[in-house]
This record gives sequence, C-alpha cells and structure tokens, in this order.
Amino acid sequence: MAIEAPSSKHRRNNFLIGIAICTGLALYCIYDGYYNKKFIEKNTNDDGSPNSTLVFNQKSPPIFIGAAVLLGGYFFVFRNKKVIADEKELIISDKEKIAYDSIQKIDKTNFDSKGYFTITYKDDGGGEVNRRISDRKYDNLAAILEHLVAKIT
Repeated sequence: MAIEAPSSKHRRNNFLIGIAICTGLALYCIYDGYYNKKFIEKNTNDDGSPNSTLVFNQKSPPIFIGAAVLLGGYFFVFRNKKVIADEKELIISDKEKIAYDSIQKIDKTNFDSKGYFTITYKDDGGGEVNRRISDRKYDNLAAILEHLVAKIT
C-alpha cells in the first residue's frame, strides 16, 4: 500500500495569493497611471512631465502581470507534486527515487518543532546524500515518516 504526501495546501494558497496581489497591483497602477485624472494632475510637474510616482504607475503593470504569469506557471508545474512511499522505495519525483535499502539514517529530531526530517542515503555513485523533506512543501508527512521508520528498522 502506497502512502502519498501531496503538495502542501499552504504552499498552493500562497501562490494563488501572490497571483491575486500581482494582478491587483497591475490593475491599480493601470487605473492610476492612465485613467485617474486627479492622480495624473497631482503627479505631473509644472513643465508637464510626469514625476516618478506617475512614471512608476505607467511602467510597472507589465512587470506585475509578468510576475503573476510566472507565479501561475510555477503553480501549474508544482500543484500536483507529491511524495510517495510504496513498498520498495520513496518516490520524490520521476527522477528522484530512494530505495529503502540505500537509506542509512533518518534524522527526525526537528520534525515536531520545525516540520522537516532529513534522510541520509547512498546514491548510485556510492556518495552519501542528505535530503530534507519539509511539511511546508508536502502535507501528510507524518504518515510518510512513520512508514519510512517502519521499513528501515
């Protein structure tokens, strides 16, 4: 029976909040920079040139929209990531699979207080690798950790 730890709900919500903030800031700057006549008059110098505030509001919306698109792309890529503990190995991604017999130790001293544990294992080249898995990236890590400890001991 495989145990899954899906991408953290907290992390997914943070991306959605970031997208909403960037989009809101872009819309606000577009309104103030191009449509709000009082704001434009207030932030125009005597010679008719815009001051730095008006220039910012006119030039920043593409940057905010670009940031929202990047956050959306990152959200789309990482929304379905998960850690799977099956009967033979711990699957972190398609490229990173850790066989239980290669795991040397599991450091879970910071799991209750800080929400992460560290796995030390031997990679294919024989080198020792430390891999930290955090509850800020994945939910249901307590079940994964229990399963790992049961398989190792």
